[in-house]
Amino acid sequence: MTEILAGRLSHSSGVAPGIRGWQRVLSNFGVFVALAVLLVILTTALAPQLITTANPNAVSPAEAFQTPSPSHLFGTDESGRDVYTRVVFGAGNSLLIGIAATVVGLSLALVLGLLGGLGNRLGDFVSTRIVEVMFALPGLLLALVFIAIAGPGVVTSTVAVGLSTAPGYARIIRSQLRSVRNAGYVEAATVLGHSRLRITLQHILPGALAPIFVLGTLGVGQAIVWASSLGFLGLGVAPPAAEWGAMLSSGRTYIDVAWWLTVFPGLAIVATAASFTVLGRALNARTRQEVGG
Repeated sequence: MTEILAGRLSHSSGVAPGIRGWQRVLSNFGVFVALAVLLVILTTALAPQLITTANPNAVSPAEAFQTPSPSHLFGTDESGRDVYTRVVFGAGNSLLIGIAATVVGLSLALVLGLLGGLGNRLGDFVSTRIVEVMFALPGLLLALVFIAIAGPGVVTSTVAVGLSTAPGYARIIRSQLRSVRNAGYVEAATVLGHSRLRITLQHILPGALAPIFVLGTLGVGQAIVWASSLGFLGLGVAPPAAEWGAMLSSGRTYIDVAWWLTVFPGLAIVATAASFTVLGRALNARTRQEVGG
């Protein structure tokens, strides 16, 4: 009996995908394209000088509103600034805000999820009520309320987006913790006489928190869209710094005469968010297959 229980414990997490499974994921054309796009975006964000050597804030009024051409691939804006260069340099700000906001949201969700999934009745009650209050307001509205209290800026918009995404993450983490807590291998560990702390650290948390990476991958795309929305409203990165949402906001005034001012930043947002979503869904599907298997 002990050997059987020990064997069950050796597969406690059950979520580490095999090499063949990852090969199937990576062989998917959509995933391959998403990874390629994200690689380009990441390179652009970390080392924009490799993509362009121009100054994103260089003003040239004589070249204002030039259409896309070999000399200005994405055209120029109302001040004669090269839109291509600003899109390239804007990747760093947009990606940084998206990743930082996701980290904030997951961190808060982890605290609330652990409090509800592993805590006593009081902890579960407090966690549930906090999440319900946060869910009472739509995500973007919750972010706007926080910014109205704390003031606009890069840091506040990042925290605001993180707060708005935390309730959904918290519910997923709490549900996963409760599911794993009642799993057979946890019961086996209890029968073997393992301490509650050991069971929690070795068996419950590894299995329950495995979806964190998947949630983070999916969340970055959503966070970039929401951060860009705040930038569009003028609540994010202050001009003249390049940021995709802020570029959309400044370009909307000239949408009828200079479509490229909004199209290219918009395409960058869509491509980045869609790539993170495709990759996150592929990882989620693979994780579910491993757990189910």
